[in-house]
Amino acid sequence: MQLHNDPSRWCLLVAGLVLLVPLSQARGGLPDFTDLIEQNSPAVVKINTVERSRARNRIQIPQGQNIPDIFRHLFEPRNQPERNLHSMGSGFVISRDGYVLTNNHVIDGADEIMVRMSDRREFAAEVVGTDERSDLALLKIDAEDLPTLKFAQPDELKVGEWVLAIGSPFGLDYSASVGIVSAIGRSIPTDRQENYVPFIQTDVAINPGNSGGPLFNLDGEVVGINSQIYTRSGGSIGLSFAIPISVAKQVVAQLREKGRVDRGWLGVVIQEVDRDLASSFGLKKPMGALIAELRPDGPADLAGLRVGDVIVRFGKTRIESSSELPHVVGRTAPGESVPVTVMREGKRQVIDVEVGTLGGDDAVAAAGDPNGAGGRLGMVVNDIDERLKNAWRISAGVVVERVAPDSAAARAGLRPGDVIAQLAFTDIDDLATFNEVEAGLPANELLPIRFFRQGRPAFRTIIIKE
Repeated sequence: MQLHNDPSRWCLLVAGLVLLVPLSQARGGLPDFTDLIEQNSPAVVKINTVERSRARNRIQIPQGQNIPDIFRHLFEPRNQPERNLHSMGSGFVISRDGYVLTNNHVIDGADEIMVRMSDRREFAAEVVGTDERSDLALLKIDAEDLPTLKFAQPDELKVGEWVLAIGSPFGLDYSASVGIVSAIGRSIPTDRQENYVPFIQTDVAINPGNSGGPLFNLDGEVVGINSQIYTRSGGSIGLSFAIPISVAKQVVAQLREKGRVDRGWLGVVIQEVDRDLASSFGLKKPMGALIAELRPDGPADLAGLRVGDVIVRFGKTRIESSSELPHVVGRTAPGESVPVTVMREGKRQVIDVEVGTLGGDDAVAAAGDPNGAGGRLGMVVNDIDERLKNAWRISAGVVVERVAPDSAAARAGLRPGDVIAQLAFTDIDDLATFNEVEAGLPANELLPIRFFRQGRPAFRTIIIKE
């Protein structure tokens, strides 16, 4: 009763309710990203690249034919002017001494790479190493005391979390966009039908130029690297995908240590298990990865796995679908022994498998010193096998197995998997020919090198700096 009779108490109650309203609205509203952007933008960089290409007129005068003088100029070889192809993307600084992380496709094939900071300073960047399978590249710039970004703890991201991207879409520097995590563990096979990245799917607006930029959580930690967009319009009206930080941390560690990434390999061809197959294999529901083919003398074959086995657990990881197996195998260190649980003829079995190296770790032949530095060109090569010859319709050459950081081969843009067919105007028939030609190459002179990448021929120049 005193409440009704005391006007001062009424005023206090009304004032308290007024104060409570905006607080509840703030809790239910959108988060404030201003501090996150202000604190982290200085470590995000814009990456500009230049690729030089030289085209030649390949028309030649047919042998044994006389061409009237008035038409001879049409058949004479002539150089076209050098054309510079410009590209751009994003990246971010991960160490105070100048290591920068971005996408491989941002810098692939570039002859010049410039890193621009938010304060408009620009630095020429060197490639420490690249990993095509994860689409990541590690760069180094000559700078100190740089602002850096912090990696989030792996595997803590959840669907529905707010995330924010900072990058340079369409060249518009340091633009921010927000959204939520739509899904995690998305499998997107590459053109080579490889699948080693469990992508983060978001509805964040990502456009050309955002590639390589960071994806943040609300704590300002990097949870992913923006990599791909799926869209019908060519813009942000679509799905966005980022490389999870768990993959990036492993790739960065290996690139810094040895300039390349070694992945685990089982040597199996797998397929999905549907309802009928699950029933026939004694599974209560569709799950696991069905082995459809074994690579002869591969790790799985040598361990005793069989065609028809269903892998339901790899180490401590339960395999729900076939697309999950490459993710977990790829993250496993080559040489590690892992217990693999399979369903075989309706019964569970555990078989220990010593994981191999993706691409084969027993076929590497050094084209130079025994430490694997790769001789004068800085690459390890080997004879190509018949399978690759038939697939790419190549009659001869050597396949690149490793490329040393900051080597002549690295500066020329060569990478593992390339097949070298010609070096300094000499056809490369096999490993012996390559070794002979490499030994006689002149120093400090631009030399042509012809190679195949995924079956497509290409020419570049290579120089040995001595």
